[in-house]
Amino acid sequence: MDIKEYMQTVGRQARAASRRLAGATTAEKNAALLHIAAAIRRESAALVDANQEDLAAAHAAGLESAMIDRLTLSEKGVESMAEGVEQVATLADPIGEMTDIKYRPSGIQVGKMRVPLGVIGIIYEARPNVTADAAALCLKSGNAAILRGGSEAIRSNRAIAALVQEGLRAAGLPTDSVQVIATTDRTAVGELITMREFVDVIVPRGGKGLIARLLAESRVPMIQHLDGNCHVYLEEEADPNKALRIVENAKTQRYGTCNTAESLLVDSSVAAMLLPPIAHMLTSKGVEIRGCAETMAIVPNAVAATEEDYYSEYLAPIISVKVVSGIDEAIAHINQYSSHHTEAIVTDNHPKAMRFLREVDSASVMINASTRFADGFEYGLGAEIGISTDKLHARGPVGLDGLTSLKWVVLGQGEVRGIFRRSTATGGQDGG
Repeated sequence: MDIKEYMQTVGRQARAASRRLAGATTAEKNAALLHIAAAIRRESAALVDANQEDLAAAHAAGLESAMIDRLTLSEKGVESMAEGVEQVATLADPIGEMTDIKYRPSGIQVGKMRVPLGVIGIIYEARPNVTADAAALCLKSGNAAILRGGSEAIRSNRAIAALVQEGLRAAGLPTDSVQVIATTDRTAVGELITMREFVDVIVPRGGKGLIARLLAESRVPMIQHLDGNCHVYLEEEADPNKALRIVENAKTQRYGTCNTAESLLVDSSVAAMLLPPIAHMLTSKGVEIRGCAETMAIVPNAVAATEEDYYSEYLAPIISVKVVSGIDEAIAHINQYSSHHTEAIVTDNHPKAMRFLREVDSASVMINASTRFADGFEYGLGAEIGISTDKLHARGPVGLDGLTSLKWVVLGQGEVRGIFRRSTATGGQDGG
């Protein structure tokens, strides 16, 4: 297979499909989504079987446990995938929405209209559910999708993709609206991230190594986050029961997700009270505690944390712990060491909580809640296509709105522009 020629063909097909999708009705898109969800349920056993083949190959290749966890697709996971597609169908269609319509002195009306991005390339590792989630979100937001899943999930991804295309066909939409790259050759990724003529945005979902490569090589704009070093800060007015429950959920519900808490900060005035029960809980669940000197004085089984630990996304049963002097040090520590993904404060002090919201420079910031809420399902976005820590366009969980852009629209009734003179202080007579 000539990879360059193949990817050019995929790109051309995606571009053509995107033009049809841009004009697709809400009814057409929802019909496709419901067909896809029904097909996923119908083929649940076949999808699990395909996933078992992927898992067998992954175990044989010695993949780490966090990757195995991401790769696994149970019957419950298949049902969740179908439900996710159905949820997207119930969401309001953002395409064509016009906002901020204002009359100008000339008589024209000026506003903004929400439109698709066009063609979205999605590169992801061992999560087969992303194939369905990404397809659903791209379809509902009027975008064509080129999906490149990891080689470790190739059988699962192909099986899901076939059902997605079945749903598109049933609704009368082009099957090229969602294409899964047929090859596992890494060269295909290099082509995808440089095809500016066909691809408008790249969305990566994977480990730090993958995303670092894409950041270095991509010529196409990206919606991305590099890693997920998320913090929970227990302020001196933290409720002990809330603190224990939140840390337990944030760290131990799942170890291999980007919104899992990797770092715990504890106010020095309450560290002796809060840390022992939390450390006991973590240790009983097999979590290794790496802490500062103050932490080790309170938690006998803690090992010394290094500077690198405070920057680390473990994706494993390990947590870094630091005792801080107060909210000033907590905020400074988070802003220095975090990946700007998701942070939480546990406190009953409202002014401090609000200060934490304002000053912590992350995509999601929470008061008295687990960092594990930072995904699309829990935010009411339906599925989400990833997390963005960028500060332009989309930030945080990227749902339907994050896969669109705004263009200016002008509504007139025959108005023409007259000659007028603007102040030089505002940029002269014309803007371009």
